[in-house]
Amino acid sequence: MTRPTSSAPSQRMLRVGEQVRSAITQVLQRGEVRDELIERTVISISEVRMSPDLKIATAFVTPLGVADHGAVIEALNRHAKYIRGRLGPQLRQMKYMPEVRFRDDTSFDNYKKIDALLRSPEVSRDLDDDNDQDQ
Repeated sequence: MTRPTSSAPSQRMLRVGEQVRSAITQVLQRGEVRDELIERTVISISEVRMSPDLKIATAFVTPLGVADHGAVIEALNRHAKYIRGRLGPQLRQMKYMPEVRFRDDTSFDNYKKIDALLRSPEVSRDLDDDNDQDQ
């Protein structure tokens, strides 16, 4: 009998992802990565998604105040093995140290688009029409 597969992450994947996020944040805050671009950029890690076997950690990052996110993401991926090695003390309870991958977090752009749509005159007009009909 096979177990039903779900696209939602398990509680364990969420917990480990948060632990990895915290550990990566500490490594970056302490300035352990010797790269000029990474050192001078404020990097926000919004989420870390773990693979089901917990061997791959995908970190979604937003470089703040930088127009070219690609360069920062590329620099982080260049130093991913070093960062993985520095995660050891915080993640010593894990059987395997996960491979770390960095991706640009576009969720803020999506939120911005949705907010702009909700504030558009067409949507406001439709919402006003619905309120008038309810009364």
